[in-house]
Amino acid sequence: MPVTDISKDLALATMTVFSEWATPLDSAWQLWADPRKLERWWGPPTYPATVVDHELRPEGKVSYFMTGPEGDQHHGWWTVLAVDAPHRLELVDGFADSDGVPNEELPVTTLVVTFTSLPNGGTRMVLESQFPSTAAMEQVLAMGMEEGLAAAMSQIDSVLAAT
Repeated sequence: MPVTDISKDLALATMTVFSEWATPLDSAWQLWADPRKLERWWGPPTYPATVVDHELRPEGKVSYFMTGPEGDQHHGWWTVLAVDAPHRLELVDGFADSDGVPNEELPVTTLVVTFTSLPNGGTRMVLESQFPSTAAMEQVLAMGMEEGLAAAMSQIDSVLAAT
């Protein structure tokens, strides 16, 4: 399985997902840089994502929604803080209403994604979510973030195979 470990640290309010892919660094980077590839894996299988805006540059905005099995839509947004292609990406990640307005009742997290080449030609991708507090982390975990992210990332192999 591509996800090799998920580590949670309540004291530091972080969740880190470790994964490895049998693909070169540049191909792994495209999972984030190409909005069509991103939407093929960002939502869990039963909640596929649609990327609406995609400006992967510092101060850029990304907006998307996931559509559930009953047609319900769940909107989200990112503000891009830093991009060091193809090695590092830093985002602010939040929830939004159907008009894209940030939902201030739900926590905002900082997501840092790092990519490292492996000796076998593959890539290690590490996603670290930093929550504003332990309570915020527990709230988002109770919403199914850990399971949803693991299910979403389980689709990456098929995205890479189609490249």
